[in-house]
Amino acid sequence: MESGVLTSGSSVVLNGTSDDHLDLPLGERPIVLKFGGTSVGKFAPEIAQICLSAYKSRQIAVVCSARSGVSKAGGTTNRLLKAIEYATRKDSQKAPMHDYNPIISALRAEHIDAARCIASSEISQRFRACVTAEFDHVEEVLTTLCKVDVVDPDSEDQVVSVGEKLSSRLLAALLEDRGIPSRYVDLSEIIQFPVPKYLSQKFYQDLSAVFGQHLSQCRGQVPVITGFFGRIPGGLLQSLGRGYSDLCAALVAVGLQAAELQVWKEIDGVFTADPSKVPTARLLASLTPDEAGELTFYGSEVIHNFTLEQCVPRIPIRIKNVLRPRSAGTIIQPQTSKDRDCYRSQRPKRPTAVTVKSKITVVNVHSNRRVDSPSFLERICNILAENSLAVDLFEKNECHVSLALHSKDVFVGTSHGGEKKFHTQENLLQKAVSELEEYGVVDVVHGMAILSLIGGGLKRSIGIAGRFFTALGDNNINIEMISQGASEINISCVIEERECHRALNVVHSELFTYLD
Repeated sequence: MESGVLTSGSSVVLNGTSDDHLDLPLGERPIVLKFGGTSVGKFAPEIAQICLSAYKSRQIAVVCSARSGVSKAGGTTNRLLKAIEYATRKDSQKAPMHDYNPIISALRAEHIDAARCIASSEISQRFRACVTAEFDHVEEVLTTLCKVDVVDPDSEDQVVSVGEKLSSRLLAALLEDRGIPSRYVDLSEIIQFPVPKYLSQKFYQDLSAVFGQHLSQCRGQVPVITGFFGRIPGGLLQSLGRGYSDLCAALVAVGLQAAELQVWKEIDGVFTADPSKVPTARLLASLTPDEAGELTFYGSEVIHNFTLEQCVPRIPIRIKNVLRPRSAGTIIQPQTSKDRDCYRSQRPKRPTAVTVKSKITVVNVHSNRRVDSPSFLERICNILAENSLAVDLFEKNECHVSLALHSKDVFVGTSHGGEKKFHTQENLLQKAVSELEEYGVVDVVHGMAILSLIGGGLKRSIGIAGRFFTALGDNNINIEMISQGASEINISCVIEERECHRALNVVHSELFTYLD
């Protein structure tokens, strides 16, 4: 078998029914490389070199997110969504309130300019033609949206998917330019079977099988795959949120029975704390899936939970740096039940990491009735759910409930009629507070953050919690809420956001740098 390519006769191609791949030597199973939008936007030639190096010794498949620049806020997907919003917001005369054309023109120019790193004029010209065709189609869809009041999911998907399509086309062109036989693979219409109303694990298993069978057609070529897949009733973005490209990479890895999923970022891996805020933070060689999940939820963008859920049973996930490809990175290794029980029984000397989640709002409900009534707690949760507000931490006593909510700049909701409306979360929060006031006095505290200590066996680590809270108290960092017990590997508290930087360094010094 030729190195680096997937062949139809290879035993790694999914047959949809067998787990025989688990017995295959690792060298016979492919590696899936997932590149995020910022990496594709800033370091496309470096990514091509990484793929070339991997291709020389292993079978590979590549999954791409839409291109971003310096930040995700200015990325292709966000700007395409803004163009949709501009096309559908109407004034009293039913005319668009904003002009979306400058957005599309800028995106078109940026993607055409990206062809500069392609040496072959023929390959470069083909890529530029694809850019022109894709954005011509986007303009057609947006023109249609200007005439309607409701954004249908199919139209939104047609516009948003262009980001992943063009980033994948760019990388496929770069690989071809470097002599690697590559094949652009568009998954935006891959789903040709009934999709359940609720996307269950069975659906994802079926979808990974479809991915594997489809990719088996890449005979003698490296597949470069769009991180966008469809079609899903209600739209991919509305059904899954912004983590869909990570989920796609995980499903590709499962479908191809990969030896490893590599997620490439602009950082060496996972550290004991954010190295941009804590100079003494150290790189972690490995993490358990549970630790990775907790770190992601509580502020460290380690890996999307979608990816963990699909890969954890059998496929390792390695986080690597596009600018330091020789670094081993951090590996998240699957665990058997025996491994997990053994790990949980240990009493580690120190935690694994400390992280902070900012933009937290605390809502306190002071009730004139007992709050341990199941119906009371149910109603509180229902009010928050009805207003699309998720609770990160929850604390209660006999007559008091405190809720820590993660604030977002903008929330996109959908009414029962299917009409999309854009809300600030502050508006949703105000509505929820007015409904909660029926049950007591409500006060809202903005500008807070969740500080979390993560590590296997923390529940049995004598003295760690005491040192955690003492370190904060000794440095005059006030604690608004405390949460311990819901997770065996997490101790969390709510502090003022302005104290985040100092709190991270204080805790890291006490529990990581100088712990005996």
